[in-house]
Amino acid sequence: MSGFLRHPQTTGDSGDVLTHQVALRPLAPGSSSRRRPPQNARVADRYSFPSNPATNPKSIVTGGKKDKYRFSVLTPRLLRYEWSDDGEFEDRVSTFANFRWFDTPDFVVRDVSDRLEISTDYFHLVYDKKEFSADGLKVTVGDDVWHYDGESYGDLGGTARTLDGANGRIGLAPGVLSKKAYAVLEDSESMLFDQGWIATRKSGRKDGYLFAYHGDHKAAIKDFYRLSGGQPVLPRWTLGNWWSRYHAYTADEYMELIDHFKRETIPLNVGVIDMDWHWVNIPAKYGSGWTGYSWNTDLFPNPPATLKELRKRGLKIALNDHPADGIRAFEDQYELVAKAMNFDTSKEAPIEFDCTSKKFLDAYFDVLKANLEKEGVDFWWIDWQQGQNSKLPGVDPLWVLNHYHYLTSERSIGNLEKPITFSRYAGPGSHRYPIGFSGDTHITWASLKFQPEFTATASNIGYGWWSHDIGGHYSGTRSNELTARWVQFGCFSPILRLHSSQSQWNSKEPWKYEPETSAVLKKFLILRHRLIPFLYTMNIRASYEHEPLIQPMYWNHTDKEAYKVPNQYYFGPDLIVAPITSPHRPSTLLAGVQAWLPAGRFVDLFHPSLVFSGDRYIRIHRPLEEIPVLAKEGTIIPLDTAATLSNGSPRPTEITILLVVGADGHFELVEEPQNEDSSVHPPLSTFTRTPISWKQKDGILVIGPEWNGSGDSKWRQWNVKLVGHTSTSAAIAARIPPEFKVSSADNGHSTLISLGNVARWAPDGFELSLGDDLQLDVVDINERVHEILYRFEIGYDIKDDLWWLIAQSGDPIDSRVKRLYELNLDDSVRDAVMEIWAADERSNRTAYGHEIWSSGEAGEVMIEDGEKKEEDYVIL
Repeated sequence: MSGFLRHPQTTGDSGDVLTHQVALRPLAPGSSSRRRPPQNARVADRYSFPSNPATNPKSIVTGGKKDKYRFSVLTPRLLRYEWSDDGEFEDRVSTFANFRWFDTPDFVVRDVSDRLEISTDYFHLVYDKKEFSADGLKVTVGDDVWHYDGESYGDLGGTARTLDGANGRIGLAPGVLSKKAYAVLEDSESMLFDQGWIATRKSGRKDGYLFAYHGDHKAAIKDFYRLSGGQPVLPRWTLGNWWSRYHAYTADEYMELIDHFKRETIPLNVGVIDMDWHWVNIPAKYGSGWTGYSWNTDLFPNPPATLKELRKRGLKIALNDHPADGIRAFEDQYELVAKAMNFDTSKEAPIEFDCTSKKFLDAYFDVLKANLEKEGVDFWWIDWQQGQNSKLPGVDPLWVLNHYHYLTSERSIGNLEKPITFSRYAGPGSHRYPIGFSGDTHITWASLKFQPEFTATASNIGYGWWSHDIGGHYSGTRSNELTARWVQFGCFSPILRLHSSQSQWNSKEPWKYEPETSAVLKKFLILRHRLIPFLYTMNIRASYEHEPLIQPMYWNHTDKEAYKVPNQYYFGPDLIVAPITSPHRPSTLLAGVQAWLPAGRFVDLFHPSLVFSGDRYIRIHRPLEEIPVLAKEGTIIPLDTAATLSNGSPRPTEITILLVVGADGHFELVEEPQNEDSSVHPPLSTFTRTPISWKQKDGILVIGPEWNGSGDSKWRQWNVKLVGHTSTSAAIAARIPPEFKVSSADNGHSTLISLGNVARWAPDGFELSLGDDLQLDVVDINERVHEILYRFEIGYDIKDDLWWLIAQSGDPIDSRVKRLYELNLDDSVRDAVMEIWAADERSNRTAYGHEIWSSGEAGEVMIEDGEKKEEDYVIL
C-alpha cells in the first residue's frame, strides 16, 4: 500500500510540562500587562511525511544527458511528461505528486533521429524532440488526440478554491476526468517540498501528467490517489453535526446554546467558535482586528474552564484563525513568540506572518498555537483568504498552512484520534488535508442549487470531504423552506456544519424556525447522527478503496444520461440522492426535482410507498419533510437507533439495518479499533468489522460474526427494517422465533423486526430466515394518487377529472396519458400525478413506458412514450 498517505509518529518531545498561569480578568488589548499562557509545548514532527517521489528508472524514456525531455510511463494509462531547459529534471515531492514510483508497465518505444514514439495498449505518443508545442507533442487516446498546450484539461470539472461570494454556479478548475478519452493535469507551477520544507521550482521546466482512461473514471481516480496519496481516515466525530456561527458569544451564552441542543435531543459533535473568541476591537495603531490570538476575556473570562466544560459535553472545539496579520504587540504571547524567534520587541513592531520562514512557523505552531491547544483547543479553522502570494514565487500561503497544520495536529491526537485541519482547497493534492471549508455563499436558492453539483464534481480531483456553510452564509432572505432543503442536503453531504453570518436576524438554531420547519431540521440533524455507522464505514472505504463518499452518476454508469444530472449523486455504493433545490409549487404544496435512474428497481427511503422502475428520467415531488434518497434492490444501510443520541458519537449500542429486498446484498460495518491507532492509515486488520449479508433467493439475513470486537459487551441490539416491503409481514411474523417482534413502520409501508440482543462473536454469526425471494411492494396507483390529490390546492372538479382518468377510465393507456396533458393544469400537478402513475412497471394499469413529462426549466428533459429525446435536453 505504498501509494497511501501515512503520517509518521512524532520523533521528539520537549519533555516539559505546560502550566496554566491564567488571570481571571486580564487587561484589555494594548495594556502593558498581559495574561501569560502556558509555555513549552510539545513539538510535532512537521518536516517529515511519507513520500516516494522518484520514478522507477525502467519507466523513464529520455534521450540521454544532453536531451531536455523526459517521459515516465507510470501505468499503461498514466504518463508524466517533462521538459527542462537545463537538462535536469524534478524528482522532489510536489504538492500534487508524492508517490511516483510505480511498477513498470509494458510499453514500446520507437526512437529515431527527430521523432520519438511511445505506445501502450491505451495511448500512442508522438514527439519531435523539441521544446514542447502543440505541433510537436501529441498523444492519441482512442479516437481523441491531445496536443500539448501547457494547460490542465478535464471537461467534467474538478473543484474551486472557495465559494466565497458565490450566488449560484461558478467556474471550476479541471479534474482528472473527461468526456474525452484523456485528461491532463499540469503540475509545472506547483510548490515543492525538499527534505520536508517548502521549495520552489526552477524556471524553464514543464511538468505534467496525461490520464488516458477513456471513460474508466474510477480507474483514473484510483491512480490519481496512488500518485498523490490517498484520503486519510477521519475520526468518527467529524461525521456528526457541527455548530458554527459568526457571533460574539459569551461563555455562558455558548454553554446555554449547547445545553439547549441537548434539551431538544439534537446531538452535536463540533463547536466552531468564529473570530470573536479573540479581541476584535483593537487600537487603530495595530491595524485590523481580523487576526488575533488572545482570548477576549470580556466574553470568555476563563477559557480553559469553558473549553473543559464543552469537552465534558462531548464536543470538539475549533477556533477561527485569520493569520495574515501575524502577531502584534497587544497579543498575550507577543513576548513568547518574539523570544522564540529572537525578535526585537523594543519598538513593538509586529511579527509578520511569513509562511516561507521556518523560524516563524516553528514559533507560530510550537509556541503560539500549542499554548492555546493546551488550554483545550482541539483544532483550527484556517480562514485564509488573503491571496496566493508569498515572499517566494510559487509558494502559496494556503498550501503551507494546510500542510503544516495537518502534520502539526498530530500532537493533539489524545483528543482528536487522527490529524485534522479545516481550511480552504489549495489545489490538486488538497484531499490529503481534510476537512475542506468551502467559503461564504449567499443565502439563495441559486447557491443551494449549485452545491450538490459542486460537491460531487470535487471527487473528480479526489476531494471528498467538503464542509459547506449549510443554510448559506449571508445576504439573501429568511426562508424556512430554503433552510430546510439546505439542511436535508447537508445531511447527505460529506460534513454537516450549520453556519451563518454576523447578523441578529440570521442563525440556524432549529427551534428558531416555524414549527413545521423546526421539526424537519430536527429530524435531519438527528438522522445525520443515526447515519454515522454507515458514514464511518464509507470513510474507511474512501481511504482504503479510493472510493469517495459522494460520486457523480457517471462514475458508476456509462449511459449518456448519467452526464446530464449534475445535481444527482451516489452517496455510498447504493444510495442515489437527488436533493430538492427549488421551492414548492402552490398548487401541489410539493417541490420537485428531475432525476435519472439507471436500470433496476429502487425504493425511496423517505417515501417507501413508491417503488421506481429504472432506466429513465423521472420527476420526483416531495413535501417539505422529505428528500429523494433512492435505494436500489439489495441495499443494506446500518443506522444508530439508540433511544437517545449522545454528543461525540460513541459506538452505537443498537443498530437497525435498512434492508431493501429484491437482490442479494452485502455490507461490512466498520468501526474504529478499541485502542485506536493514531496514524492516518492504520492497518485495515485493526478495525472492528461486522459483515451483514442478504441472500435474496433463500431470504436469509446473516449478521456477523464481529471481528476485532471491543470486548465491552458480548451483545448488541439489532433490528431489521424491510424498507418498502409489507406483503409478507404476516408470514415473516409466523416463521421467526416468538422472542422477536414484528411490526409495521413508515406509516405502514415497511416492516420492522426487532431482534433484541444478538451475540456479537458467535462463530457463524446470527442467521435470520425471512422467506424465499421477497420483493418490494407493488405501487398501489389509486391509493397513492388519491393521497396527493386530496392535498392539492386545485379545483374539486379538476380533481374529479384526474381521478376518473387515472382510476376509473377503461380507455387504452396511451389515450389516457394524452388526455392528462390536454387538461388545463399546472405542470407540477401533471408531473406529480405522472410520477405515481408511471412509477412501477409491475403496477396494475401503470403508465410506465408511456409517460410524458412537462418541459420545464433549462436542464430538464421531456420524455414522450418512453423515448428519451436528445433534442429536448437543455444542459447549462
